[in-house]
Amino acid sequence: MKNNQHPYALDGSHTTSYYAASANVQQLRLELEGDIQADICVVGAGYSGLSTAINLLEKGHKVTLIEGARIGWGASGRNGGQIVHGLNASLETIKRRYGLEKASYIGKMVREGAEIIRSFVKKYDIQCDLKEKNIFAAYTAKQMRELEAKQVLWRRHGMDDHEMLDANAMQTHISSDVYCGGMLDHSGGHMHPLNLALGEADAVEKLGGTIYEMSPVVKIERGGKNPKISTAKGTITCKTLVLCGNAYLGHIEPSLTSRVMPVSTQIVATQPLGELADQILPTDVCVEDVRYILDYYRLSADKRLLFGGGSVYGGTDPKNIEAKLRKELYKVFPQLKNVKIDYAWSGNFALSFSRVPQMGRLGENTYFAHGYSGHGVTGSHLFGRILAEAIDGDLSRFDVFEDLRWYPFPGGRTFRVPYSAIGSWWYAMRDKLGV
Repeated sequence: MKNNQHPYALDGSHTTSYYAASANVQQLRLELEGDIQADICVVGAGYSGLSTAINLLEKGHKVTLIEGARIGWGASGRNGGQIVHGLNASLETIKRRYGLEKASYIGKMVREGAEIIRSFVKKYDIQCDLKEKNIFAAYTAKQMRELEAKQVLWRRHGMDDHEMLDANAMQTHISSDVYCGGMLDHSGGHMHPLNLALGEADAVEKLGGTIYEMSPVVKIERGGKNPKISTAKGTITCKTLVLCGNAYLGHIEPSLTSRVMPVSTQIVATQPLGELADQILPTDVCVEDVRYILDYYRLSADKRLLFGGGSVYGGTDPKNIEAKLRKELYKVFPQLKNVKIDYAWSGNFALSFSRVPQMGRLGENTYFAHGYSGHGVTGSHLFGRILAEAIDGDLSRFDVFEDLRWYPFPGGRTFRVPYSAIGSWWYAMRDKLGV
């Protein structure tokens, strides 16, 4: 790809990932052609858009979902597949920035996204290799203290599923001596993210929704009573418009462009490991460490190690993903030094400066949600439900998030990338020094 930049859609093919190679049979939907009238139009068929659509359809609304490429083409079909509770910003940070009342309110719902995923999987019989439990891994004593504080804080909000692990206990889950301890979340989990998105799209249609693929939106008109979107071959005029493009929304809605910054993260998938897989991750949990620039990994259903990490601000791809991640992979699992890498891929998530997702309304009848900052698997499912509640007339939870002030990136669009890169270097250095 020229300049290693993510182009949007092209022929709509999924990236060269393990997920695309092992995806369930995909139904190809029609491209939008002609002029369509709709009650509710949702732009973006990732988790945010799919969750919004399903929740609205379950309430009896008529929904049209439009996607510029294929279902789950963006972050929803490329991510680490980890069901991790919470937002990128900690509840303590949210309390400090927005007050105790808001933090307490948000704290009561941080597990809901995972519950929504599990309910969709069960209700709509989605085959996505859903597994249980995740571990937060600590390299330093400081990180362990932070995990202990997190356990205490989450207990205050009614979450008591976390078990502290010392170095010896970690060895029962992870055959690596790099960690001094960690925290096991019994209510976390992992799954095949693209198959989850494909299953949710099938659910949308089973509920009576309409989906168009390969139809990038090129223009939004929302000055009148009924918003209108235009693609290369058609238009949709609707009563309510919902924008769920996240890192891939582009510039079609200028008021949202500067609110988030695309950031790419990378993943590799090894060859099937057979018995070695059970040796390195005996309990088949997923893992993420708690550094600022973290690593995350898990086993696939066919016993590959899926290992992710790194970040590139601005949303570009590294020249050699495999070379970038092998160093970190070997640090954790030196026993995999001669293992073949079968797949390597990259994808963008949308970073907000505050690390808190944003939800709001543009005018009277255009809604949006974005900026999950790397915690979008659960957050997007929760925000989809809250968007549906608001459109259905219950604004109670929507108003809480809409009221959270969003902060622009220092330096604006011109300098946000170097500013963020310098900041990540600083925090990575602190992680390395254990301070």
